[in-house]
Amino acid sequence: MDSQDNKRKWKNRDLLSSLDFALTGIFTAIKEERNMRKHTVTSLLVLLAGIVFQVSRIEWLFLLLSIFLVIAFEILNSAIENVVDLASHYHFDMLAKKAKDMAAGAVLVVSLFAAVTGLIIFIPRIWDLLF
Repeated sequence: MDSQDNKRKWKNRDLLSSLDFALTGIFTAIKEERNMRKHTVTSLLVLLAGIVFQVSRIEWLFLLLSIFLVIAFEILNSAIENVVDLASHYHFDMLAKKAKDMAAGAVLVVSLFAAVTGLIIFIPRIWDLLF
């Protein structure tokens, strides 16, 4: 098989094929990655809290940005972990560890952004509700 045949084999044929592959990737991450399931549940709770507390449009933008960033970075982290495992044949390697740690660090950074965003938006509302 020459390289042209190989390119045709892996190239998306149309927009629907691309969308199908992308959705398969998202659902695979939810199905196989525990942290992705945690982020999904947390995201749903944040959306519910946004509805209950009637957050403003600007606050919705920050909440949605936070949710999508965390989910996107978690998917990227999982993809990086899978590629590193494949390349290292599941054997310990210092470069593999560094790559995985850095990818996890990126998820931590956006997760902290999301947590701070949620605290800034929801703590005053919860405080007013309690006191």
